Amino acid sequence: MSSGHRVLERIVATTDVHSSFDRSGPMLAHLHAARERALIVDCGDFFEGSGYYLLGDGHLERQALVLMYDIIAPGNHGWRHHFTPDLRALTVCANATDAATGELLFRPVHVVRIGGRRVGVTAVLGEQAFNAIPSTERAGHRVVSPGPALLELRHRHRGMVHDWIVLSHSGFDHDLALAAACPFISVIFSGHCHSERYGPVRVGDTLVVKGPELGAGYAEAVPKARRWTAHTRRFADTMPVIEPMAGLQSQIEATREHLARPIGPLAEPFQDTLPDRREILTLVARRLHARLKPEAVVLNETCLRSAPLGAVLRQGDLLAIEPFANQLVHTEMPADHDLDALTAQAGPLIVVPGQSGRGQLRQALTTEYLADNYLGGRWSGPRLPLAHAVQDVLIEQKGDKP
Repeated sequence: MSSGHRVLERIVATTDVHSSFDRSGPMLAHLHAARERALIVDCGDFFEGSGYYLLGDGHLERQALVLMYDIIAPGNHGWRHHFTPDLRALTVCANATDAATGELLFRPVHVVRIGGRRVGVTAVLGEQAFNAIPSTERAGHRVVSPGPALLELRHRHRGMVHDWIVLSHSGFDHDLALAAACPFISVIFSGHCHSERYGPVRVGDTLVVKGPELGAGYAEAVPKARRWTAHTRRFADTMPVIEPMAGLQSQIEATREHLARPIGPLAEPFQDTLPDRREILTLVARRLHARLKPEAVVLNETCLRSAPLGAVLRQGDLLAIEPFANQLVHTEMPADHDLDALTAQAGPLIVVPGQSGRGQLRQALTTEYLADNYLGGRWSGPRLPLAHAVQDVLIEQKGDKP
């Protein structure tokens, strides 16, 4: 949505919402009220991470972005959605290019007047985040290093803007380094990291700040006479549904009712707990190894999330724990595979059986995501939904053995 003729005084930024619409009312109401005087931006990963996305394939998220936001940065989750016409019009990115031509995939900067100053708002995608995009979605694309891309962008727009604001989907520590490398930046709104660091942290004259993730809050920056100030806030616990959002909110409520449908009683160890995702994934890997007899099961811990459970497993619980629709496949391991290096790229691994002899693995049962992105893409079917294996563990009856 264009900033139009609004008189803007500040910037409000969300990040890593990940389709977290269980408490969407306060977020939508606050952003609607704030946008009269604030530029509303997002730092990436607005999509994927809950049953709302899996049931609607991003329809709810696209509506929210078009209704509420002025500028958005692309993240590794939901990358393909940024190429739809409505979202491409909102997306900026200074370092994502066509691999063949070198042309930028999105417009590099949005220039807007805030607090009487001409401000250039751009975005960058970190190299690790880009490599986490499914290979089929990023085919023909690449990213260049954020620092040099921003220095070149500033050179091309020298004298045209007073201040530079960067929406970064790279991680907080990377953004601290980016601030040191590009001291002309006024504020870096950080994303992608899911860390407990929110800032603001000042590096020279640059502020690095991140809002609470999963739709819980936002970061805000305001231009002052000499330099910008920033802070983070959480959305209110409750806010009334406002008329412009009523249609979207009713669709969210209908999806919420579907997610509340029960699947079956939970196994006793998981009742009324916040189960550790590594514990669940280890049980899943052991059961898959026992039943399907692969040489090994290799899963990355980040394919699951932790979610609070009650006495009954509901559809929304399962999709909150396994929100990415992973498919299990049998893959041929590359001769030069290195599971320790894979851990550095894809996060902690569950390897069953054991850790010994990992470098000698010839075949494994793993996710299609790992097979395609890190293990050479040589896999065979049939594909088995990881969610089915997770459900099988969670509703396990007494007396069963993993």
